[in-house]
Amino acid sequence: MNLVIDTSVIIAVITNEAHKRRLIELTKGADLMAPSSLHWEIGNAFSAMFKRNRITLKQAMAALNAYKKIPLRFHETELAVALPLAHRLQIYAYDSYVLACALENRCPLLSLDRSLADAAQRVGIEVLEVIE
Repeated sequence: MNLVIDTSVIIAVITNEAHKRRLIELTKGADLMAPSSLHWEIGNAFSAMFKRNRITLKQAMAALNAYKKIPLRFHETELAVALPLAHRLQIYAYDSYVLACALENRCPLLSLDRSLADAAQRVGIEVLEVIE
């Protein structure tokens, strides 16, 4: 099964957040996909953590090493698909790339971002729930 994951899932796993075990269970045996923008979103998430003193550079680098080990297939999202989604749903482009990836590949989304999950459901994307 193909499964689109977003930045919230990656960050939770590589920084050992509370949902890590459940996320790993949900993704076992799945072919994980993400828009190619994921790399930049990971970097942005870490820079935000630096600003809030939530993570050190050493911890971020260790997390990046863990990120490199996750088998991901990256999808080049078409702007012609993503921009109308951003407009229609009034969401950021980065979020629309995730939704476009799921729509273009006809697969469910796994996210810890409630607003992204809500937007996905509004356009008919199946969303896997993470309940602990």
